[in-house]
Amino acid sequence: MLLIAMGTFCTLMAQNKSLPNANVKTLEGQTLNIQDLGKSGKITIISFWAIWCSPCRKELDAINEYYEEWQKKYDVDVVAVSIDDARTVANVRGVVEKHGWPFRVILDTQREFMQAMNVTNPPYSMLLNQKGEVVFEHIGYTPGDELELEEKIKTLKM
Repeated sequence: MLLIAMGTFCTLMAQNKSLPNANVKTLEGQTLNIQDLGKSGKITIISFWAIWCSPCRKELDAINEYYEEWQKKYDVDVVAVSIDDARTVANVRGVVEKHGWPFRVILDTQREFMQAMNVTNPPYSMLLNQKGEVVFEHIGYTPGDELELEEKIKTLKM
């Protein structure tokens, strides 16, 4: 039972890891180097997800409920990283539009970014500080996890 609980929810304190030098595509088909995500000077939430992952969609929906407020209060960016492969990536845009997610969506179809960050399964979220360092990581999703995420964001604004 303990293993099940650990598998569905796990929070990790990151050790200020840097983003890897990996290329992904934007939803519009442009190439983006992952290291550029850390150069905005903003607190950034990066969430790995896939269209087949129900907890992923629930997590992004929950983040979306707070997104506008977090932008105003904390100047937060959200980047949703789809790990869908070549067979399912064509459906990503439709899922994003259906859910009304206004944040940036990038495509990691080769899972280069995912592997570089040692992400094994989605949903997996990371929080970057204003320097682009990974300061918090979270595995899985349980309703209310977004409130814990906001508490971590608050500590970065102090």
